[in-house]
Amino acid sequence: MAKNPSADHAPVVSNFIRNIIDGDLASGKRASVVTRFPPEPNGYLHVGHAKSICLNFGIALDYQGRCNLRMDDTNPEKEEDEYAAAIEADVRWLGFAWDGEVRHASDYFQQLYDYAEELISAGKAFVCELNAEEMRDYRGDFQKPGKNSPYRDRTVAENLDLFRRMKAGEFADGSRTLRLKIDMASPNLNLRDPVIYRIKRAHHIKTGDTWCIYPMYDYTHCISDALEDITHSLCTLEFEDHRPLYDWVLDNISLGHHPQQIEFSRLETLYVVTSKRKLKQLVDEQLVSGWDDPRMPTISGMRRRGYSPEGIRLFAERAGVSKTPNVVDFSSLEGAVRETLEAASPRVIAVLDPIKVTLTNFEPGVTGSRSAPFHPHHPEFGERDVPIAPTIYIEREDFAEVPPPGWQRLTPGGEVRLRYSYVIKCDDVVKDAEGRVIELKCSIDPATLGQNPVGRKVKGVIHWISAVHAIEAEVRLYDRLFTVARPDAVRGDDGQYVDFKQFINAESLMTITAYVEPCVRDAAVESRFQFERLGYFVTDRHDHQPGAKPVFNRTVTLKDSWAKEQA
Repeated sequence: MAKNPSADHAPVVSNFIRNIIDGDLASGKRASVVTRFPPEPNGYLHVGHAKSICLNFGIALDYQGRCNLRMDDTNPEKEEDEYAAAIEADVRWLGFAWDGEVRHASDYFQQLYDYAEELISAGKAFVCELNAEEMRDYRGDFQKPGKNSPYRDRTVAENLDLFRRMKAGEFADGSRTLRLKIDMASPNLNLRDPVIYRIKRAHHIKTGDTWCIYPMYDYTHCISDALEDITHSLCTLEFEDHRPLYDWVLDNISLGHHPQQIEFSRLETLYVVTSKRKLKQLVDEQLVSGWDDPRMPTISGMRRRGYSPEGIRLFAERAGVSKTPNVVDFSSLEGAVRETLEAASPRVIAVLDPIKVTLTNFEPGVTGSRSAPFHPHHPEFGERDVPIAPTIYIEREDFAEVPPPGWQRLTPGGEVRLRYSYVIKCDDVVKDAEGRVIELKCSIDPATLGQNPVGRKVKGVIHWISAVHAIEAEVRLYDRLFTVARPDAVRGDDGQYVDFKQFINAESLMTITAYVEPCVRDAAVESRFQFERLGYFVTDRHDHQPGAKPVFNRTVTLKDSWAKEQA
């Protein structure tokens, strides 16, 4: 049974699928709602799958129905247990639970086989010996109708015998197929006597070597839906032309239940690729660290980067459900994640690119420290001390020898307030032999701890950290993996597609040593924080160990800096 993923579940937004369901329930066509999410375990799920997960499980939740998780494991050569386990973990992490046990298309292999024999016995399926090239030629195209296979008119008895011998392993891989008898002149190529079984000797992750024939997706999917009493089979628009075949199969076998297939537009997110083949290529060629690399658009990658499940669900809701193209900029996903992290993330101070600051008038025992809340709007998060010392670090970008117009940070001779602490004034700038600033010597205004200066206004506030108390952390600064919006759709001068890997962003990962407050040392794996003025960060789910040197991944900046840079 789908469960409410959060207490503040997003309000139901009407769409054409919900309108169909409402009508079915009102008319009595359906008494309840049963959906399913049917991924193929041949790779990790990505952001497009997240939309489908939220849709299928969300509808079941809102209509108090059921949603099944079913592995579409009909292509054994590409399927692995690792992928199946990752799919289950991703669905759970997003906040959903499927009805009962995980289902598998392979659970129904015997029933699928039996229905195939039923179709043969009714004269509606035949064993064909055309090879792949011959079958393409016989099939025709959109301008040319197909022609019947020379094996189409075999007798029922002959077809049953050949099919059983296919199952028994008498024939070579690819030498025979089982095809439906529909209409070789149909304008819908999917109805031109489609293949529903092929011979393939491949070890299956669930059934081992029991089978050497495997059913095709279009045949398997509709029967699996019907066997599971699915009421509304939701899929993306590329399956719209397959719906007549979905209906034909169910109309021609003795299975009483007939789900309704409904298509919606798939989610296309700019600045990523979502082809499993291309994502696998990035992994296999070690262009990323793995399927869960934080730059990958996989759910596992987004999780490791620190995206919240609430943010992904909010993004899916905002992307909407329709039949029109659903192209969404990557910034929309980042924006939804920011919104959900703002209220939920404790705030701490970190300095990523430090300049040493010596406080020349620091007085031990006199110069005071203050405590600060972990969140200004959530006192229940508690507070921590923000200690000060004779040497502190500030961000290099918070100092300018020659400030631009409107500058409100530190300059030579200028003043700025340290967050949660004193106003300081820059009295001297120390440089190395190459002219790079290596130290600032500043003085504290001792009357400004928790107080405004008397007789003057200091506008700028910068973050800082005590050099004595700070701890080192490995911080991984992630950015978009690609530099163009549609990396797999760029054509060269010759009209051919350019290799999408040419557009990998060389600056998509930068690893630095930063200084952070000591209170994060014992943070648990996958703890999210806002580093004040810098962005949202998460402790890495693999490399971070509480009590050791922290390892943080940047989830997202506080503002959408990418759009500004691209303008």
